[in-house]
Amino acid sequence: MAKVELRDIRKTYHAEEIIKGVSLDINDGEFVVFVGPSGCGKSTLLRMIAGLEEISGGDLMIDGKRVNDVEPAKRGLAMVFQSYALYPHMNVYQNMEFGLKLAGMPEAERRQKIMDVAKTLQLDAYLKHKPGQLSGGQRQRVAIGRAIVRNPKVFLFDEPLSNLDAALRGQMRVELATLHRRLGATTIYVTHDQVEAMTMADKIVVLQKGVVEQVGSPLELYHHPRNLFVARFIGSPPMNFLPVTVRDVTGQGMSVAFDHGAPITVPVLPGDATTAASLTLGIRPEHIALDAQGELSGVIRMVERLGALTLLHIALPDGTLIIVQTDGDHGGEIDATVGLRLLSENCHLFDARGMALTKLVRHRLAG
Repeated sequence: MAKVELRDIRKTYHAEEIIKGVSLDINDGEFVVFVGPSGCGKSTLLRMIAGLEEISGGDLMIDGKRVNDVEPAKRGLAMVFQSYALYPHMNVYQNMEFGLKLAGMPEAERRQKIMDVAKTLQLDAYLKHKPGQLSGGQRQRVAIGRAIVRNPKVFLFDEPLSNLDAALRGQMRVELATLHRRLGATTIYVTHDQVEAMTMADKIVVLQKGVVEQVGSPLELYHHPRNLFVARFIGSPPMNFLPVTVRDVTGQGMSVAFDHGAPITVPVLPGDATTAASLTLGIRPEHIALDAQGELSGVIRMVERLGALTLLHIALPDGTLIIVQTDGDHGGEIDATVGLRLLSENCHLFDARGMALTKLVRHRLAG
């Protein structure tokens, strides 16, 4: 397959810079997901790699060769679009064959490739069907099969599951991840759905306004977000955020106080934070325990029973709403007052710039 390297890649529209100097290594065989909110530049970046958007600055390298000015068809890439982009007048076989015919591949070789891929994607029974006779998931498989038969160096996916219903998206996530493991192909995948990113990626690239906020494995971004933006974006249900004030700095970390509640010591290095500084404490719903002796208390405003787990929406005395995740059998009652204990080793502190303070344990291990 191929290694893809982005070196200070930039894109400018009418004097406005949309992609602002992205540098990134995508290794041979990796499944890399570009994720971020609408307008962050993820699809633009993918289209620049594909050759569908001109690169305004920087270098795009595929297997060590600069391809900025190489036409899309000669970059060795295959792209799967959100809209599937199938030819409605052609059947499945003809849709998968079309690109191979244009490339001049002999008929016998074309047929063998198509039959092998159709079997892999469980499309062999539908080769004579036209797209209008297929379900959304089947049409998506055809689009993927059309890409696979070309044996590209890199697969590009632009929000391929967004037109499917929730159940089918879950099924297709599993199928795409399984297919990637089988093919070992370098894959770049764009989505706004962080659940897709967490469940499929080897490496996630979080983008905001044309800037890379953080690159890492799904669990690295989940447990060690670099800043408030990543902490807010990654995780479902989302991380809770509370304003705190620094009381003291000790060898065990930073002692911080809430507006209402007992102080807590978070094992982080202080950085530039000093006593009385205002910080933001972040903690995920599963890292808050119901405990009458806990640091905080609040009133249950809503209960979401999801089967294996229950989400409690709790209002603190200052009106802040937080989410607490408990087991599915928890009998939380609306308007009940509960105590809350925060698991300090799982807390995050963010400074005034929104940057995460370094975890003390991680710092010691690194040393």
